[in-house]
Amino acid sequence: MSAAHASLAAASGRDGAPDVVLELRDVVKEYLTDPPTRVLHGIDLVVERGELVAIVGPSGSGKSTLLNIIGTLDLPTSGTVRVAGHDVSTLSDEDLSALRSTQIGFVFQQFFLLSGMTSIDNVADGLLYRGVPRRLRRARAAEALERVGLTHRMHHNPEKLSGGERQRVAIARALVGEPALVLADEPTGNLDSASSASIMALLHELHAGGSTILVITHDHEIAASLPRRVAVRDGRIEHDSALALETVR
Repeated sequence: MSAAHASLAAASGRDGAPDVVLELRDVVKEYLTDPPTRVLHGIDLVVERGELVAIVGPSGSGKSTLLNIIGTLDLPTSGTVRVAGHDVSTLSDEDLSALRSTQIGFVFQQFFLLSGMTSIDNVADGLLYRGVPRRLRRARAAEALERVGLTHRMHHNPEKLSGGERQRVAIARALVGEPALVLADEPTGNLDSASSASIMALLHELHAGGSTILVITHDHEIAASLPRRVAVRDGRIEHDSALALETVR
């Protein structure tokens, strides 16, 4: 494990983790077209440890760009992004890679599981670049699969799993390293209604168990089922239910 990974991994456990897991201050994103195209216009967002939040918006609202910046897959043009207490603007490429692998778990609608590999090995791969011995990787993967209710399917390849089961494996892979933040990008986008309901129920269970989860979706029904909703439109936060609640109080 590199020094960068070791340093960031030390902060990845739940004990001593910062109360604020994600902080965006006046985040702007522009692309160098002629004239420049501004996609995000001064985004402010704070997510505390243990929250379950929906970021909801239509196509073209800027939510995908926001996801990439939150996940450190892209950097803002200006403004501040802090993930688990780390200001991403101060990090080298190696440190950013370490931050993603130790502090952020990604769940995508396409699953991105490796065919020909069992569920347990797909999940164990989530620890591959953290210097964890293979036997321990598999033990932690088994625990993560138990958390998502797939103990009985851990030795099945993705081709033998339903869409809902494959998404549960992907969620287990995101959880296996105990990240500070789980980013779920349209996690029910490729599922039927019954499987979608099952995955959303699982996310609620994981939230109840202490996980911090951000769900990016275009589905207002899914967003309405979550404790906090952040609506994005035209690159701006149009509504944040947490701020609306504070105003009422």
